[in-house]
Amino acid sequence: MNDIKARVLVVDDEPQIRKFLRIGLTHAGYKVDEAETGKSAVRLANALKPDLILLDLGLPELDGQEVIVQLREAGHKQPILVLSVRNDQGDIVEALDHGADDYLTKPFGMEELLARLRTLMRRAVQEQTGGDTIVAIPGLEIDLIRHEVKLNGEAVDLSPKEFRLLQELAGNANKALTHRHLLTQVWGPAHTDNQQYLRVYMGQLRKKLAVDGVEPEYLRTLQGVGYIFDTTVVDGEGDGAA
Repeated sequence: MNDIKARVLVVDDEPQIRKFLRIGLTHAGYKVDEAETGKSAVRLANALKPDLILLDLGLPELDGQEVIVQLREAGHKQPILVLSVRNDQGDIVEALDHGADDYLTKPFGMEELLARLRTLMRRAVQEQTGGDTIVAIPGLEIDLIRHEVKLNGEAVDLSPKEFRLLQELAGNANKALTHRHLLTQVWGPAHTDNQQYLRVYMGQLRKKLAVDGVEPEYLRTLQGVGYIFDTTVVDGEGDGAA
């Protein structure tokens, strides 16, 4: 059974709220990271590249509205769900205009929150892939929402970073992705020069997706450029892994 979970960054300065969210989200299968200030939220979002962000507005150091602005200006595209006691229409409109994807007023129930997260996650994957939430080629199936990978019908045990790398490649199938792009999306902007990370993880990914000892041709190296998830070679017509 693949145990990879979507990663959620919870940003709230109230410990009890963070505890409530951590317990509920963990029980629902999410991996949870926490921040209690606006500045730490931006720093952790850059470092961890979470799949989703739950954001309070009334934060110390940097207000939640400014956090949204800074994240969007930095190129973060993951869904941001605002959780706030502020129920004034002006605050809601401002957050959405800044780039938040949804707004839920405190107090709220965990079931409603989880439903909102499922919708946001599904929408984000559909936008990335043009509507498809499952990438499938002969012998391989990748569920981009459930974070599940099957090779010839059997679950493949990938680490979170391995899955995130495969997700980025498969979600942009047949597009050349540079080293810098992959390092930024998977490891964060502080690691754009660490190409050794990519070589190591691509090697591990190829070994885990090998069939009868033969590494997959669809994970292609573009020498001096980056990598591509090439669906045109699934019939054995490509150059193979480099």
